[in-house]
Amino acid sequence: MERAFERYRDIIPVFEAFQERLNSPLPQHVRVNTLKIKTPSLLQSLERKGILLNRASGPEEPTFLAPEGSSPGTWLEYVLGYIHPQALTSCLASLFLAPEPESYVLDMCAAPGGKTSHLAQLMKGEGLIVANELQRKRHLPLLNTLSRLGVMNAVLTAYPAQEFPLKERFDSILADVPCSGEGTFRYGSRRFRQTGKGASRNLCEAQRRIILRAFDLLRAGGRMLYATCTYNPEENESVVAYLLKHRDAEMLSIQSPLLFSPGLTEWNRETYDGNIRQAARFYPHLVDSVGFFMAKIGKRG
Repeated sequence: MERAFERYRDIIPVFEAFQERLNSPLPQHVRVNTLKIKTPSLLQSLERKGILLNRASGPEEPTFLAPEGSSPGTWLEYVLGYIHPQALTSCLASLFLAPEPESYVLDMCAAPGGKTSHLAQLMKGEGLIVANELQRKRHLPLLNTLSRLGVMNAVLTAYPAQEFPLKERFDSILADVPCSGEGTFRYGSRRFRQTGKGASRNLCEAQRRIILRAFDLLRAGGRMLYATCTYNPEENESVVAYLLKHRDAEMLSIQSPLLFSPGLTEWNRETYDGNIRQAARFYPHLVDSVGFFMAKIGKRG
């Protein structure tokens, strides 16, 4: 089982350390929901109960490491919408997109709602977020998350992301697309044992169609963030390269408080646009969280 990621040995720095980190469980991070409570008030409330949160290194947003073995989803503060369990690297997606208050934002694949609610928090509950989710069975969990966290500036739609209507143009778009999910794997986990190898051709094709549609939905001067929680360059750099080839898009630099590796310029005898180095690859041995790929892209004004 530990040879599952062997094909990435040449692209993941300090590969042995990467393999070793996969043998440890994912840490539990929680994001303070400042739409409902101020961070000092939450920390004081938890401290009175004997729960001490340690501030996570990196993001300026109030993200904390929960005590080992704890279950934040069972806390009263979770029910009240004061906190939301969310991977540290997952929180970066909304921070990188950085939507302005009163802006018009599209979350193309919104369920289960962690990033959507974070966008609303960054927007201070102002503007409008279109939370799009095709799968009807995921609507209730998405709506429950937004309701629990007090998100009042979001509406729900149910289009295939790659066919979202072109009637509107958005200031910011988050395309956290369906992927093979390799970044969430830890050895011994049930999900790792049940997941097949790599990504299907259909999945990669869908990702290409989604990134093109996302770009076409941007207003001039708008920006989007393409994200996956996987390591596979066919789902990451190759998809971004496809966009750069077919649209007048520009890569924007990512300023991250957490360690990352730059995007790849070649993989498996395929060469990519050199500007893709501005993308970011997050690995669990550099940041003890879910593995992610993120690319920030602008539409020239």
